[in-house]
Amino acid sequence: MTTPSFNGRLAVITGAGSGIGRALALRLGAAGARLALSDIDPLGLAATLKQLPAGVEARAYSLDVSRRDAVFEHAEQVKREMGPAQLLINNAGVTVLGSIANTTIEEFEWQLGINLWGVIYGSKAFLPQMLEQGGGHIVNLSSLFGLATVPCQGAYHVSKFGVRGFTECLARELVDSGVKVSCVHPGGIATEIGHRARLVAAAGSLEQQMLERIPNLLKTPADAAAAAILDGVARGKRRILVGHKARTVDWLVRLLPSQYWRVLRAVEGL
Repeated sequence: MTTPSFNGRLAVITGAGSGIGRALALRLGAAGARLALSDIDPLGLAATLKQLPAGVEARAYSLDVSRRDAVFEHAEQVKREMGPAQLLINNAGVTVLGSIANTTIEEFEWQLGINLWGVIYGSKAFLPQMLEQGGGHIVNLSSLFGLATVPCQGAYHVSKFGVRGFTECLARELVDSGVKVSCVHPGGIATEIGHRARLVAAAGSLEQQMLERIPNLLKTPADAAAAAILDGVARGKRRILVGHKARTVDWLVRLLPSQYWRVLRAVEGL
């Protein structure tokens, strides 16, 4: 893999209290980056800080990415305390498991508030800093489920397909600005997001069946995913596919855009 040159750069990472966010923080810290780490979980964030290599300049921030004012205030605070961001990774994410029929509007709103609006708020809040300094890199985490669909992930799909569309559009608009943009599509990463999946209140047997299948799909270690993401960032890739069966599903969707789900159902039971 490419050796990323992050030494001395200020990296802002949301959702840094666990999973991919924590793994990214540890790798960036080891590469000499300065870190502005945020999470809604103070205990998880504290644990990440404890695992950083000695001597890493890092600050922890409590942040709910679904709150617009909080995200914009966070951007100003980071700039005031650490300087303008040079790398932004909008990583924070959750999932609610439920069929569209069983998912309430409020459950959709909760999902989109974190996964989609959190990315939009973060990108909008930090982009002016990057444009002002004439460079930077925005990395938004979509998902394999931002490329293909499965049952009981309707709200999650809306959020991750939304992140994909937003990020790809942003990349085109900023092509001559000096600011790079990457969209990450993780496949089955062994993080807590699957185990913490929230079932909709009206969940039935279909939701329960899907919940039981999740652990079998989460195979790629978070550290391996972080390494691949940072390699893609170092290469300036606009689309970064990471993890278990990500490339396979990507090609399947390209080759069979209207029939890929039949293959997923036959092979994976999805």
